[in-house]
Amino acid sequence: MNVNDPLPGCFITVEGIEGVGKSTNIQFIQDWLELNNIPYIQTREPGGTELGEKLRELLLHGGTVSDDAELLMMFASRAQHISEKIKPALKVGTWVICDRFTDSTYAYQGGGRQLNVDNIQQLEQMVHAGLQPDLTLLLDAPVEVGRARAAKRGAADRIEAEDLAFFNRVRAMFLSRAKEFKRYEVIDAAQPLEQVQVAIKQVLESLKRDLS
Repeated sequence: MNVNDPLPGCFITVEGIEGVGKSTNIQFIQDWLELNNIPYIQTREPGGTELGEKLRELLLHGGTVSDDAELLMMFASRAQHISEKIKPALKVGTWVICDRFTDSTYAYQGGGRQLNVDNIQQLEQMVHAGLQPDLTLLLDAPVEVGRARAAKRGAADRIEAEDLAFFNRVRAMFLSRAKEFKRYEVIDAAQPLEQVQVAIKQVLESLKRDLS
């Protein structure tokens, strides 16, 4: 690629349990992209589209939802998200920064809810077999640290209200997947924010070099 050519579209997902600083660090990533004149969109799961945002509201604040219904709603939101927003952006060379993706489904529904991972894999194959993140940033911190930070944000939603054992299973699944897939970069989110963002910047600069 000529150094003056635009970079190709790149799909970056940001993962982690509650309270690890995803929102703050996604804003840092957006600032870095703007500084480097890289076109991007920022989106989230569940959500990202009109349908997805309605499903998000039901999932997080809609009262009783069975575990299987929760799993299927996550993938229904994701299917629309990929079709309507993610793939069109990547096709024209726009970077996509997504707050959660399928790794969160493995972690929360597979690890936390202890649903059959084979079922999640089948849904993943059906919804986006040909699409995977180019980079997954896992902001990792002990559950106690994350929960203490999250408690300062206000009332918990339906998933945030789960117990310590649930979130320990979620974190364990994230870390297990990080060992399995090379696209993961694990960032120690328990350290001061400045150090977290230095680590993130190093990862982004390396990715930019690899794509140039």
